Amino acid sequence: MKKIILLWVSAIIVLHSTAAVRLPSILGSHMVLQQKSTVKLWGWSAPAEKITIQVGWDTTNYTVTASRGARWLAEIKTPSAGGPYTIKIKASNEIVLEDVLIGEVWVCSGQSNMEWSADQGLQQSKDESPNANNKSIRFFYVPKSTSSTPQDDVRAQWVVCNPDDMLHFSAIGYFFGKHINASTGFPVGLINSNWGGTPAEVWTPGEIIQNDPDLRNASEKLSPSQWWPHIRGEAYNAMIYPLTNFEIAGTIWYQGESNVGTHYAYQRLFTNMIDNWRKAWNKNFPFYFVQIAPYTYGDNHINGALLREAQTNSTSFPKTGMVVVSDLVNNVKDIHPILKKEVAARLANYALAETYNVKGLNYKSPVYASHSIEKNKIRILFENVPTGLMSKGGEPTDFFIAGVDGVFVPAKAVIEGKTVVVSSKNVKEPVDVRFGFTNTAMPNLFSAEGLPVNLFRTDK
Repeated sequence: MKKIILLWVSAIIVLHSTAAVRLPSILGSHMVLQQKSTVKLWGWSAPAEKITIQVGWDTTNYTVTASRGARWLAEIKTPSAGGPYTIKIKASNEIVLEDVLIGEVWVCSGQSNMEWSADQGLQQSKDESPNANNKSIRFFYVPKSTSSTPQDDVRAQWVVCNPDDMLHFSAIGYFFGKHINASTGFPVGLINSNWGGTPAEVWTPGEIIQNDPDLRNASEKLSPSQWWPHIRGEAYNAMIYPLTNFEIAGTIWYQGESNVGTHYAYQRLFTNMIDNWRKAWNKNFPFYFVQIAPYTYGDNHINGALLREAQTNSTSFPKTGMVVVSDLVNNVKDIHPILKKEVAARLANYALAETYNVKGLNYKSPVYASHSIEKNKIRILFENVPTGLMSKGGEPTDFFIAGVDGVFVPAKAVIEGKTVVVSSKNVKEPVDVRFGFTNTAMPNLFSAEGLPVNLFRTDK
């Protein structure tokens, strides 16, 4: 009889320990919660268990009862940026989250150019490391993982920005966060979720691609690799979906190199991905991205330009913004340009202007607006030209012009105020113009404020 009682007591202890309230990894000490919003705290416990939550920024005792499926979720309003605060979550056990800041949370995602850090030999990160002691910046590094179904959790933890962890973190993510923090004074939480080499399909919910014949056909042309996944939805399920209860300010993204071969489907794929991330978060958050840089993409001299054009066209999707980096390339034979700090600054300026309403920033590259044919010349008009245009190191380069035969030849370009006049003595009756429309073009045409003019073509 004594043995039976001991077994019964042991069973009660085991049941009690396994039913203890617990949290997903994204909720932890040192985290940053999005300011002036309704954030979610959630987790697991015993079925129908009552959970009490106390937060350091107000005196309310929040209570929630777990479902019969042993899940619970509470919604709590956050104040303006500040902290640190303590959060206590109590049921049969108690969890105390310490050093919690209220501020701005950004997801940093994409492939290798977003992933790159000192681990890949990036000198800018190495040089910055001794200065990377900033208690107002927090890192959450999602490990590489895949799943065929959406997951509840990831294996990671929040850490306070420090020289060692900064070395392993996305360089663009870190410099972006540093710029936002320095300009606004807000604490910044950075969620690093990226994987070098990955096509956008793996970051998109699988059913979106499966149910679209064009996207499905394009996805089937992706080449398998031993270094990264290529199956649609697998990174989204494991590395994005588990984060979608966590309130964010927005996303920065650098990806596209692995989709050059299927550039024709990219705009549709990319905007569908953005749309479904926003649906998963239930928030129409801003999505700022980097146009891929010039690079020697095999024998086809134009596929990279076509992908950049697809990215440009994607900016018509609401609350998106793109930065052009055609001037920030040191070697067109290296798919990983090393000037990440400068890329991050352009992303940060976009966010500061559009999300934080900072005035006086010149953050948009000039883009093609329209053209007119003037006898044997074509005049190009641009958007995002506050004061004028300039060329560095001589006359504007990388302009081509074509007549009715559709054959493009090198052209002479002359800046006239906010326009460019293009011509060639070999084309008497011009019809179309292309600018920077090759894989490796690094044109020298800029706004007077120093931002590179985006590539374009007038022919379709």
